[in-house]
Amino acid sequence: MSKQGLLIDYEYCSGCHSCEVACRKELGLSVGEWGIKIATIGPWQHDDESWEWNHIPIPTKLCDLCADRVAQGKKPACVHHCLAFCMEYGTVEELSKKMEEKGTKVFMVLP
Repeated sequence: MSKQGLLIDYEYCSGCHSCEVACRKELGLSVGEWGIKIATIGPWQHDDESWEWNHIPIPTKLCDLCADRVAQGKKPACVHHCLAFCMEYGTVEELSKKMEEKGTKVFMVLP
C-alpha cells in the first residue's frame, strides 16, 4: 500500500475552524487539545496597497490522519468537513503531482 498524506492549500483557507471542530469531535479531544489547529498570520499591508492575511491549518502530534475513518474507506474528518475544500487526502504520489500544480501556499503532511 502506498503511503498516504494530507495536502493543504492554505491559499484558500478561510479560517472557519471547521477542521478543528471536526477533528476534536472525531478524536474525542478536550478543550485545549488540538489534532489540527488554525494559525493566523496577518493581516499586513504590501507596498502596492494590497493586504495579506493567512489562515494555516497545522496538524499537531495528536493527528493520526483519522486512521479509524480511513480504515473504513472515509476521508479524514478535517478533509471531509473543510468548507473551503483546501485539504486533500491521498497517496504521496498523487499529492506530489497536485502540489506541483498549485501555488506557493501549499504543504504536505505525512503521518
